[in-house]
Amino acid sequence: MGGRRFLLAAMAAVGLVGAADAEGPGLSDVRKILFLGNSITRHGPNADLDWHGDWGMAASAPENDYAHLVASAVAERSGREPGILVRNIADFERGYADYDVDEKLKDMFAFEADLVVLAIGENVPDLASPEDGARFQAGVARILAGVRSGDRRPTVVVRSCFWPVEAKDDRLRAAAKDAGAIFVDIGDIGRDPANAARSERPFKHEGVAGHPGDRGMKAIADAIMGALEGVETP
Repeated sequence: MGGRRFLLAAMAAVGLVGAADAEGPGLSDVRKILFLGNSITRHGPNADLDWHGDWGMAASAPENDYAHLVASAVAERSGREPGILVRNIADFERGYADYDVDEKLKDMFAFEADLVVLAIGENVPDLASPEDGARFQAGVARILAGVRSGDRRPTVVVRSCFWPVEAKDDRLRAAAKDAGAIFVDIGDIGRDPANAARSERPFKHEGVAGHPGDRGMKAIADAIMGALEGVETP
């Protein structure tokens, strides 16, 4: 059993990750990465927000958003540049109850990634009832099932909300556990004002300013990589 596979199996035994992850590909085997998220993952230009990039919102350049940092870190460990697919699925967050996951995300599932990072939750309306929570969790479960459909067995990471909300994060954590995915809690990163973009430079739009800046993006990427490698991050 390889080093990472052994580590993940040990972590699964104590409930830190799902057992399915012990059979996922190691970082040296990752050739394609799928990032599914919202504006923190990717947002196109929007003059009304005074945002002119097409990458993770509030990062100073594409290479400084968390998705590209993760891809770069994987490349360092594998010796090859992975292919990446980065998609904003905020429409799922806002309409999870009626969202046709299989149809709307079929092209993303067909990408057949070796590593999948699901980074959603911030745009989900408040889960006002247990029924709302159950519907949201079921929608997340459909996404996790979709990326692992057929014979595909990618390693899957589910990230908590940058702006922590316990009700949402509990449902993301539960869906990850049920699917045998790795759950990464970034609540402490989001709580630190130094990780918001407004701490690095001025923004005209307060919503953009509240997104993770370069420091916050790096902290998120480090947390994801630390979880993949079984290493505690600060």
